[in-house]
Amino acid sequence: MKTDLELKKDVFEELQWEPSVDATDIGIIVKDGVVTLTGSVDHYPEKWEAEHAALRVFGVKAVANEIEVKLPGDYERTDADIALAAANSLKWNTSVPKDSIQTVVEKGWVTLRGEVDWLYQKMSAETAVRNLIGVKGVINEVTIKPRVMPSDVKEKIEAALKRNASLDAQGIQVEVNGTKVTLRGKVHSWAERDGAYMAAWSAPGVTEVKDKITITM
Repeated sequence: MKTDLELKKDVFEELQWEPSVDATDIGIIVKDGVVTLTGSVDHYPEKWEAEHAALRVFGVKAVANEIEVKLPGDYERTDADIALAAANSLKWNTSVPKDSIQTVVEKGWVTLRGEVDWLYQKMSAETAVRNLIGVKGVINEVTIKPRVMPSDVKEKIEAALKRNASLDAQGIQVEVNGTKVTLRGKVHSWAERDGAYMAAWSAPGVTEVKDKITITM
């Protein structure tokens, strides 16, 4: 098991390695495997990429992202400008169902609301607005509409977990209650945990996934 000092060093090096992040003003605090990122970046995508870079590091159990987005003056946009750009970006994204998402912009923060059939559509909506100039953060409140769930969904999820080469499926238990899925068990990295979570969301009819998987070294 890595010490907190070793994790801090690895996270620092991973941030330096990530080309889309300028880590000059990013601080790193590690306690019991939980990483807190502080400081500031120039754009929201950098904040997002910094968080995911930290999560890639083996041994990291969770990340608290407290990085502040401080836009350069020439990147400031009014909320009205951002709202218009967000609406157009969603409209032109083939992975987002037409007229399914509404946006609210306040002080550079974009809130997404609406209903879609699949998690990938919800995440595509977030991706569509994340990189827009002037955006300081995204709050994704889009919900998944209930679909007809096949009776063998538990078996389908378990089979998907076994097909995933990066997962030790034997350590994960799947519970299904209506349209809701709960994952339990132990994995060795955040990447494994995220892979199991996404596999569960890929099953038809799933409207909620409770991730109760723990990360152990």
